[in-house]
Amino acid sequence: MERLSSTTLLPEAFQGTRDDITQQMGIVWEHIKSPVVVPLLRLAVLICLAMSLMLFVEKVYMAVVIVLVRLFRRRPETNYKWEPMGEDPEAGNAAYPMVLVQIPMYNEKEVYQLSIAAACGLSWPSDRIIIQVLDDSTDPAIKELVVKECHRRASKGVNIKYEIRENRNGYKAGALKEGMKHSYVKQCDYVAIFDADFQPEPDFLMRSVPFLLHNHNIALVQARWKFVNSDECLMTRMQEMSLDYHFTVEQEVGSSTCAFFGFNGTAGVWRISALNEAGGWKDRTTVEDMDLAVRASLRGWKFIFLGDLEAKSELPSTLKAYRYQQHRWSCGPANLFRKMAVEIAMNKKVNLWTKIHVIYSFFFVRKIVAHIVTFIFYCVVIPATVLVPQVQVPKWGLVYVPSIITMLNAVGTPRSLHLLVFWILFENVMSLHRTKATFIGLLEVGRVNEWVVTEKLGDIMKTKNGGKAARRFRLRIGEKLHLLELFTGAYLYFCGCYDLAFGSNHYYLYLFAQGTAFFIVGLGYVGTFVPRS
Repeated sequence: MERLSSTTLLPEAFQGTRDDITQQMGIVWEHIKSPVVVPLLRLAVLICLAMSLMLFVEKVYMAVVIVLVRLFRRRPETNYKWEPMGEDPEAGNAAYPMVLVQIPMYNEKEVYQLSIAAACGLSWPSDRIIIQVLDDSTDPAIKELVVKECHRRASKGVNIKYEIRENRNGYKAGALKEGMKHSYVKQCDYVAIFDADFQPEPDFLMRSVPFLLHNHNIALVQARWKFVNSDECLMTRMQEMSLDYHFTVEQEVGSSTCAFFGFNGTAGVWRISALNEAGGWKDRTTVEDMDLAVRASLRGWKFIFLGDLEAKSELPSTLKAYRYQQHRWSCGPANLFRKMAVEIAMNKKVNLWTKIHVIYSFFFVRKIVAHIVTFIFYCVVIPATVLVPQVQVPKWGLVYVPSIITMLNAVGTPRSLHLLVFWILFENVMSLHRTKATFIGLLEVGRVNEWVVTEKLGDIMKTKNGGKAARRFRLRIGEKLHLLELFTGAYLYFCGCYDLAFGSNHYYLYLFAQGTAFFIVGLGYVGTFVPRS
């Protein structure tokens, strides 16, 4: 039998050596590059530049508002009526409104005692407050621990209620909704909500409730989060920078301009009549807090953000927990935008400015454009221009606009300015996950309603590591390889090598750094490693 040559196995048009195949592929690339790739890439650049400008204008606007707020010393106490709570000699404790404190939890073994203790320590007359623990735990051992803690507090005279339900339908929204159905809730005027890892200061109600008591158009008082584990690892420092900007700028701007800002789901006090008027808790998305806030705003209710009122909380310090949280926080708003955009536009109770602010600024720019442009522009389109030198990105869009946006984002956490480069690289990596979640929410497919409770560690690291948090890298590959991050890292490295060999713009400096960041996250070498017993 005659030996078959390798060339006879190839199609006739591609017969030849491997060099010939490479040459043929190069010819095909040249044929499709000019009529197809170049126009499409130029269009992508234009769209990304437009989205960058949208985000830039939004950031500059908020920066200007914050400067004016600081300059004119506008505080909630000066914009709204506020008087300290005091005892009435005639009415006594009856002068204090009845407050319900809800603590939803799910298998919160590490933190349940902290939240219950903090709620029971709130400075408020004991006969004018009800602590309601909404336990959806599925672990019988943890459920028993929570029951014992509630009984222990009740034996000390605390008016605490332990509530469970038959199923977890609606997750957190379902638990809060079920909790509002109990007969004793009817006597309450306000409801304060704290997640299981939150620890409000004793004066929390004393400082927040007077705004609701003296201003009948106010539905919500939102406090700021203070992070007890921000120094645990580099990932928690990155989160602190992002969330500090959210509270210091975004929430403050919404409150100071009397425009809309979202409820953060915890560390807030609601007027129960406003909550009920807005339709109560709904579980149609994974952001039940934002859903409620939008519906209340569309009925004319106003919100107040108190930047100097803080509640201690815990940041997710494992990559797995953070990824799940970011999926929910990105997918939920996009899905809510899909469901409510028309309803907001057609609403007759709010003015045009409020509609534009909610639809364009709050939802479209901050919750959709911000995620998409970060990943598509900086991790896909700009690297692609290395391979297609006919397409150029203007310097203002490549350097000036993103630099200004980055600096404005960093103002919330001055102590972390030296980590700015790491923050940029990390945020770009996470933008992949957020962009994917955003499209899932917009298209309402796949994991659109996935709800995974964010894992809290509490004092677990102290007890397992002799008081020191585990900041070391794992000596093995992470529990799971993240293929999308690894693929993106490989793409950036390829573009970087191409630019190093043939380019002249020095993009490879950024591409190698960003590619390395994707590889580190893709291999799971980020966040805290929790030793398993």
